[in-house]
Amino acid sequence: MNDTTILFDLDGTLIDSTAAILESFKFSFEMYGEICPQDEKITELIGYPLDYMFIHLGVENQKEKIENHIKFYKMKYHQVYLDKTSLISEAKEALKKCHQFADLGVVTTKTSKFSKILLNHLGIGTFFKTIIGREDAKNPKPNAEPILNALKMLKKSKEQAFMIGDTILDLKSAINANVTPIALTCGYGKLEDLQKFTKYIFSTPFEAANFISNLKK
Repeated sequence: MNDTTILFDLDGTLIDSTAAILESFKFSFEMYGEICPQDEKITELIGYPLDYMFIHLGVENQKEKIENHIKFYKMKYHQVYLDKTSLISEAKEALKKCHQFADLGVVTTKTSKFSKILLNHLGIGTFFKTIIGREDAKNPKPNAEPILNALKMLKKSKEQAFMIGDTILDLKSAINANVTPIALTCGYGKLEDLQKFTKYIFSTPFEAANFISNLKK
């Protein structure tokens, strides 16, 4: 059993599903006859749960309307996500390296059900011992709960655990869970924001993997 645990976010950390996400939001707004916000407004919210995203994109905070927007979003997303999602550069190489000395998991605000399907489709599903999705935690990132649930599933301690992500949600969640936060600049977070929450910042997943690997030497 490995002493080290490395948890990964998905969007902007291991995968690029921007096209699928944007298309799904546009479809949802179109179904309501509404104008979809600009792409930049959407991408800066990626990482948050869908209800939060729709509210902050201007949808009236009314339960039925939010639920319907999410329903339309998922209807389109499930049609396109496999074809319109790709691996971030060097993601697979990073996982291969980390898998040699650590137990790996995913902590995402996507559902774990479809995350598993997607990761298998991309050829990286076998690297992970657990996937914690939106339905597996009452309180999503930046709360500590998703990370703590992952560690519980893996029967691992916080002391040698790392959380790798591309937004402040990932970093805050790591800090709240008392695990080491590592940031990537290949995703949706802004460097100046990431710098407020960690000194460990890398351009690619593979650079982060090398950093953790060198700590083990």
